[in-house]
Amino acid sequence: MKKINMILISSLFVSSVVFLGIVINKKVLVGAHDKSVIKYIDFSPTLEVLKDTMNADISSHQLKEKNEINWISVLSYLGTKYGGNFKRYQKKHLEEYVKKIKNEEEIEISNRKLHDYYVKAYSSILNGVLGEKEITKKDGTKTKEYGIKISSPIPRGYPFTHYDDFGAKRTFGFRRPHLGHDLFCAIGTPVLAVEDGYIEIMGWNRFGGWRIGIRSHDKLRYWYYAHLRKDKPFNPSIHEGDSVKAGQHIGYVGKTGYSDKENVNNIKRSHLHLGLQIIFDEEQKDGPNQIWISLYNLINLLKAKGV
Repeated sequence: MKKINMILISSLFVSSVVFLGIVINKKVLVGAHDKSVIKYIDFSPTLEVLKDTMNADISSHQLKEKNEINWISVLSYLGTKYGGNFKRYQKKHLEEYVKKIKNEEEIEISNRKLHDYYVKAYSSILNGVLGEKEITKKDGTKTKEYGIKISSPIPRGYPFTHYDDFGAKRTFGFRRPHLGHDLFCAIGTPVLAVEDGYIEIMGWNRFGGWRIGIRSHDKLRYWYYAHLRKDKPFNPSIHEGDSVKAGQHIGYVGKTGYSDKENVNNIKRSHLHLGLQIIFDEEQKDGPNQIWISLYNLINLLKAKGV
């Protein structure tokens, strides 16, 4: 009898320890999640700011300066200085920052907590945009060059129009904001992968029609390409799970979607819906704390650079 009691007591003790461990771990994880995971990003640098800061970065790397300028660091500094309001931008503030970096002077940060937020937020969006890429010259030889590594989703030579439509109202299914950017162009226009990654999903969606979702290799960015062409939406050589390269052909522009029935054109005007979701925690992927980024000025930057 004593032996049975001892076994029961031991079992209860072990169960209690396991239960407490689970509860404590859950509290620690929830607490860490609430404090560390960014739940909102307002990516609002103007085209002028993006161009000036990018050019400062590219120039310093191409000249192989001792103290190279980092695009994300500059944007984070300016974001902190302006409280996120880039309409206050003055080029002299960028020039002062660059001069201090080159002279190895200390950069004064007015709000360290806000600055750390911008570093994390802007890094999640812009990591991998700039860097060394392989260039093939006219004679067929290859070399490496520092510059823009990502690709425009619409190839050079194919016309498209767009406007700042992020957050506009949509009503199909339910009333909601437009969490993406529409590039209006002809049906059959090729669609290219913006950056390296892997195809997380491809197929039919009642809102996006034929669509492809590509995740960056660091898993922070999810690129969503929607309303692809009826009947032949995808490049037949790609499949779900495949790795893709920036600039790789993945599909064709169309006007499918807004239908529970598959392969239906219910979009009035042909266009590519391009969305960028930032994912710090997998719970954000399809949960209530989704983060979608306005791509208007980034697309304008790629267009201006002829990418």
